[in-house]
Amino acid sequence: MLETPEAVLDALRENNDRPYNLHRTVTAEELVDAAEQFDEPELLVTALLELMSAYEYTGEHRKAPVVFARVLKLRDDSPDAFSDWEANQVLWRFKWVTTSLLQVPEVPLAAIRGWTDQMRDRYREAGHGMQPVAAMRHRIAAHVGSEEAERSAYDLWVTRPREGMSDCEACETRHRAIHHVGIGDERRALDIWQPVFDGGQTCAEEPYVSQAHALLPLLSLGRVDEARSHHLSGYRYARGKTGLAEEVGLHVEFSALSRNEGRGLEILAENRALFETTGAPLSLLGFLTGVEVLLTRLVAHGYGTTTVAGPLGRSWTAQSLLAHVSGEADTLAAAFDARNGTTGVGDRRRQRVARPALLAEPLPLGLRTTRPETAPAPPVSSRDIPDDFTELVTRAREMAAVGHPGDTALWERIAERVAAEGHVHAPELGPEARLRAELVEQRGFTAYENENWAEANAAMTEAADLFAGKAALPWHALAARARVSSFAWGDVGDRAAGDFPSWSVLDELLGEARELLGRGGGVPITGEDTPATTDDAPDAKAGVPATTDDTPPTGENVTEKYLTVLHCRAFAAHAEAAAEAPDVSAPTRARFDAAMDAVVSEAARFGMPHLAVGVRRYTADLASRAGRADEAATELRTALELVETSGRPWRAPRLEAQLGQILLQQDKPEEATAALRQALAGAARFDDTTFPVAFTYLLLGHASSHAGDLPGAVRHLSEAAARFDRESDHNAAAEARLQLADVLGRSGQPADAVAVLESLVLDDASATVDERLLAQIRLNLARGLRELEEHQASAEQFVQLAETVAAWEDRTTYTLVTAESAIALARADRWDAARAAYERALLAHRDTRLPGQAGLICEMAREFAALTMAAEGPDGIETALARLAEADEIRGAAAGDAEDLVHWYEAGATAYQRARALAAAERFPEALAEMERAITAYEEGGEQGETPRAEATRVAALIEANGLNSPQAAIARLDTAITRCEKAGIQHAAQILSALRTDFATQRED
Repeated sequence: MLETPEAVLDALRENNDRPYNLHRTVTAEELVDAAEQFDEPELLVTALLELMSAYEYTGEHRKAPVVFARVLKLRDDSPDAFSDWEANQVLWRFKWVTTSLLQVPEVPLAAIRGWTDQMRDRYREAGHGMQPVAAMRHRIAAHVGSEEAERSAYDLWVTRPREGMSDCEACETRHRAIHHVGIGDERRALDIWQPVFDGGQTCAEEPYVSQAHALLPLLSLGRVDEARSHHLSGYRYARGKTGLAEEVGLHVEFSALSRNEGRGLEILAENRALFETTGAPLSLLGFLTGVEVLLTRLVAHGYGTTTVAGPLGRSWTAQSLLAHVSGEADTLAAAFDARNGTTGVGDRRRQRVARPALLAEPLPLGLRTTRPETAPAPPVSSRDIPDDFTELVTRAREMAAVGHPGDTALWERIAERVAAEGHVHAPELGPEARLRAELVEQRGFTAYENENWAEANAAMTEAADLFAGKAALPWHALAARARVSSFAWGDVGDRAAGDFPSWSVLDELLGEARELLGRGGGVPITGEDTPATTDDAPDAKAGVPATTDDTPPTGENVTEKYLTVLHCRAFAAHAEAAAEAPDVSAPTRARFDAAMDAVVSEAARFGMPHLAVGVRRYTADLASRAGRADEAATELRTALELVETSGRPWRAPRLEAQLGQILLQQDKPEEATAALRQALAGAARFDDTTFPVAFTYLLLGHASSHAGDLPGAVRHLSEAAARFDRESDHNAAAEARLQLADVLGRSGQPADAVAVLESLVLDDASATVDERLLAQIRLNLARGLRELEEHQASAEQFVQLAETVAAWEDRTTYTLVTAESAIALARADRWDAARAAYERALLAHRDTRLPGQAGLICEMAREFAALTMAAEGPDGIETALARLAEADEIRGAAAGDAEDLVHWYEAGATAYQRARALAAAERFPEALAEMERAITAYEEGGEQGETPRAEATRVAALIEANGLNSPQAAIARLDTAITRCEKAGIQHAAQILSALRTDFATQRED
């Protein structure tokens, strides 16, 4: 009950510690009512200022001026009721009221200008300069939209020196930059913003608010890496904050103009409450305009019927919400322009809505996002697809004959045309059965690329029957049957070595090929032919062209089909050898080598050595599996040379991608990066729609990271994740984002890393990810949130993770997670849950005593002791000492386990923490004795112990000088330690100790 002024004051202090939200605002209103029942103006002043802060930071700008009017009256009537800080706040908050009045279109412009005049008079009376007044006048001019008046007001503001009542430097920087964005000088704006983005200028809302306003300037100037980063960290801050509705709208607009409409819809779903915010109409207009940009693009691209999140109370489609939002925003903009007597607000809104997308392709954000629910069917993509059907089929066959990957899109279009109502076969294309067989064969290739072996086999079997029947293409039929047999070897799954199909079918097929080749007048076969090799993802069409006539193939086409059979045997041999790798048995290796030699020698004998390129990839793969990276790289380079001389450059990208992977194994990341970039460029150039683009971007991200190009790694890993999403490979996408978050963390962007990981633990995302992978993601997220000091959120992730791993047999992971959960809960001030988790972790360790856990539990005990002292002060000393005693007991129990922990470090760290706790409880003699024990323990660590020893010495000196009033002893201790640090080469420690010694010496002189 708030029955005394002291109770109200305590409640005000408690409310001040809460985050700004509706609960804090309502409580602040209630506390003003409570304060009014007492005849104590001091208490009412405090309550009113707290309420005004709540209104300011939750976007209740309609109400703030009314509260401030009461504050001003109290200031005039009862000046002694204001502390110095509160009196200063009265002047400071004049600026808040100016911006609040601008937010409300019903407030006349003359009244707002009159308010700045009163602000000027109050500042002069208090002896302050006019720079803050000029800043507010510029704010008004910029809002009204008169270009000449705005430039003049800007000059009057920025030419005055800053003074005590000026806005914080970061906020002033933001408004200066926004001015330059408004006049079209985006480069200058970003230059002005740079100190904020570099961390040199910060405040409670910066850099996050500036990040939102800089998104489109960065995007339009091509600085996409910075734009991505600003979105990731900036939106995390703005999310759900009613006081930042305009900034949320800017993030929605950025999502639309960077072609990430799905991300924009997710932001809408997370911020539905902003549609109902009426306390800041100008900010609401900014939000609605950003939403309108998104919805306009969605409707224009055929997503009008997609379900979207709008105001609560009804269902919305993109079309219906667009109509609603557009109407609301038009009304608001018209109200502001009527108040201002200009078209400035409406003009700015219309410019935003009309702005086209700023990128040709979606900017990979690194986030897991959902795509719109409904979409028009995408057209078949290819370069220059002929409209004439005969030309279309002829070109597809020509491209297939040389193994050009661009034929895939052509065959897809052919399939559409054949399936269309009224299609009539063109006789000049040969038998209709041939075309049907070719289309079924293409379906088999597609299934093969997707490793859908059953479908691939069924399609190839059907194609073989069609080729052998009315199509009268026996070589095509033979090649299709060979693929069916080889696919049986590719579908190995977790098959054990030796558990493979019989070689007899492939042997029979080779015999048929020899007989058919002889009957057709082909070159006679010499030597014994046995299986060759292939890699895990062989090129289905490598060296396997179709014929271009409808008579039994002869000459070169016959030879290529014959080599196809050898390739299929190579594929089977590689599958067998890969299952045994790296220790391949002698018989298997013999089959592998013979198969490789058969393809290479036969291709060379027929004058087509480039047709052996595929099996060279297979040989390189097996060498790589055996750890012979140099041999693998040599094989791939030889294959690339063959491709270059063959005039078939479209065969190079897969070889280059594989070479890039090998170069990574050789720790040559710069060379790997070059090879992988070339592979991606070639695949795009030749329309290779089956090229593993996502996986190659993943490799490129690894290579860039190892080469020290962290921004490049972020780009490539983001692209990889986005492409895995399109392929519905959820685990691969999650793994890519896990690695992306690691790179972002190492790049000094922890908030960006957390944003990426948060997108993976949403209910709809997490349901599609492997449990153990999700657990690792949640662990990294919990630690990332801890680094950002978001302890409540960190604790929630740790608790969810602990519930997951509790069911695992892996007790090491359970103990680790439970220990970290205990610390996270304590940091979040959830002490009952923290103590329970602590006891569970301790019990788990004592039950299992698994290697590697003792150090973890000791660290938990020490951290718990430190947090206890921080929370309870001297009253927590006995609890803290008990925790530290447990740490010593755990260390002692692991005394014989050299792998479990570093004993000298653990002994020193526990003694150090015990000394800190005793000093906090003002038990200084005991504290000094304990710190001496820490110093002795660290000395046992030799060179590794010097840095923690220096820190222990520093605290020991503080205890002597300040706790025991013995500065001379502290100085003597520091002299010895400084010499020791300099001798050990740890200059940073020597400098810290020297500065402390100087402080003690100065205090003695005083």
